[in-house]
Amino acid sequence: MLKKIMLGLALLLALSACQDGRYAGSTRHLAPIPPATLALMSAEGASPADPILMRAYKKESEIELWKRRADGRYALLKMYPMCRWSGQLGPKTREGDRQAPEGFYAITPESMNPNSSLYLSFNLGYPNAYDRSLGRTGTHLMVHGSCSSQGCFAMTDEAISELYAVVREAFAGGQRAVQFQSYPFRMTPENLARHRADPNMAFWKNIKEGADRFEVTKAEPVVEVSGGRYVFDASGDGSTADAVARKQADDERQVAALVANGTPAVRLVYEDGGQHRAFRETMTAAGYGLGEVSRPEALAAGPREVAMPAQGPGATVGKREPVRSTAAPKLPGTGVTEAERRRLLGTFAAAGDGRK
Repeated sequence: MLKKIMLGLALLLALSACQDGRYAGSTRHLAPIPPATLALMSAEGASPADPILMRAYKKESEIELWKRRADGRYALLKMYPMCRWSGQLGPKTREGDRQAPEGFYAITPESMNPNSSLYLSFNLGYPNAYDRSLGRTGTHLMVHGSCSSQGCFAMTDEAISELYAVVREAFAGGQRAVQFQSYPFRMTPENLARHRADPNMAFWKNIKEGADRFEVTKAEPVVEVSGGRYVFDASGDGSTADAVARKQADDERQVAALVANGTPAVRLVYEDGGQHRAFRETMTAAGYGLGEVSRPEALAAGPREVAMPAQGPGATVGKREPVRSTAAPKLPGTGVTEAERRRLLGTFAAAGDGRK
């Protein structure tokens, strides 16, 4: 009996992080998918009931929404700008480190929180099997509304309302879990070259294996954990493995060429995370500064670049620099140009911070 009581208390505490009754009894979690997003689904030959997949990028502060088409392959449906994320590039390792997770996570119907104190939210499922294998700790890691983060991915209330509805309808259609792929940055040769001496690079190359498999197949990778590493599609067919290997070899050649041509090795050090530039640019132009976000002083200057030698820790470069865009003409894994990317982001970028 005591064990059951303790489990009940633990569950109550878990819910309390993003639930305080502020929105209890509201129907915001029942909001429909906006007509414009339904039109995007229809254009891809998909319906609200078809499965989805999400990919997040800290450096670019974006979350991609992918929808599975009738042919079984996923198509990029929309990109959502992050209003706030906290910590640094790199995985979450312990409770209280303010790090947003990196890796492969599963959102389940039980993860959905319609009464979140942060408008709406869903839990990423951290720690996953990989994190637990390394003894990592932490709880209540969410995607939620309100521009405030303590290890979460925060979106505008408008954006989380839409994304929550999309996830809800995918579950209603029978999807059992939504894969959430979280990366430090887009896994381009340019980013890999610039961050090649970062202490997290071995881990990033491991999760890039899953990213590469998705980009080659446009199918959700099967994720397992073995020997302290992610393992992807261990029983997959040989032709797919060969195609993935060719992509990885091509990326490595491009990285080597960039290094040979003088691309510096750097590490980005944030005061405390970042925010999509669309919010900063839009709200500054409108005279609102950075808007209502957590720790705005930590966002004001952007990250510092730390020069990284071939071995050992780096020395801080004196100036602060914003994150530079290194996107190729077509973003890897998406097939869209920078202009198309801006169009996909345009709805929320034009809406300011979207708070209600």
